[in-house]
Amino acid sequence: MKFYIVDDDVTIIKILENIIDDKNLGQVVGSSIDPLECIEDIILKNPDIVIVDLLMPKSDGIEVVNNIKKRKNDIKIIMISQVSSKNLIEQAYSSGIEFFISKPINIVEVVKVIENVLEKIKMEETLGRIKSMFSDLDINKSEKLKSNEIEKIRFILSKLGILGEIGSKDIINICQYLLDNKERMFNYKVSEICEKLSDNPKAMEQRIRRALNKGLTNIASLGIEDYMNDDFIQYSNSLYNFEDVRLEMDYIRGKNSYGGKVNIKKFIEGILLHSEC
Repeated sequence: MKFYIVDDDVTIIKILENIIDDKNLGQVVGSSIDPLECIEDIILKNPDIVIVDLLMPKSDGIEVVNNIKKRKNDIKIIMISQVSSKNLIEQAYSSGIEFFISKPINIVEVVKVIENVLEKIKMEETLGRIKSMFSDLDINKSEKLKSNEIEKIRFILSKLGILGEIGSKDIINICQYLLDNKERMFNYKVSEICEKLSDNPKAMEQRIRRALNKGLTNIASLGIEDYMNDDFIQYSNSLYNFEDVRLEMDYIRGKNSYGGKVNIKKFIEGILLHSEC
């Protein structure tokens, strides 16, 4: 993935470049200390992600975001700032940014946020292929209903940033089995349903647990960035136990030595209920 950084502080630009390079997150294709002159360079170099400071001498980051979005709406934008004003942060999200990172820069936080945005880009590409595939299917009404539910499940998994995980395929297979047989997850032990669907049920359960743990980290990171985010509010308690989400948030912040746990049965039951809405 390609990155472009806009910040009037050259030191911040260098720090972000080093993080992106050291963590193998992608390639920085350009940077600028001038918010007024950077737009054309950004459009020319066509990065996947732009990291922009909120407050700069000649112009604010929100104006930069608006100008980018007018020209290239598909570019993802991460904003950084020392500002803690809720109003300004809300304006930033309204302008179309993906995440807001508070200064001083925390390496763990920056990496998590960038990984989430990278995952979102990949999932949007996957969803586009999925929607295209489903649009070409000619199936009867009952089959369409099931397909719509599975598509909703895929969409939710993509919002959690885990659709690309191998364990997500196992989750979808379990949901498909339960839908086909008009059953609920609470009627099974996790090991029992894995035995029905896999020759290696223990490995299947481990894959699912890894995927859900990644989803827990992603939803906790989202809550750190924006506690009032709709996805965070909707999924932090319906797919996970909120106490575990809070533990994961504290772990990411470095306030705890351990994070939250996942409950496979609760997650699958919860995602099935969401798919029926």
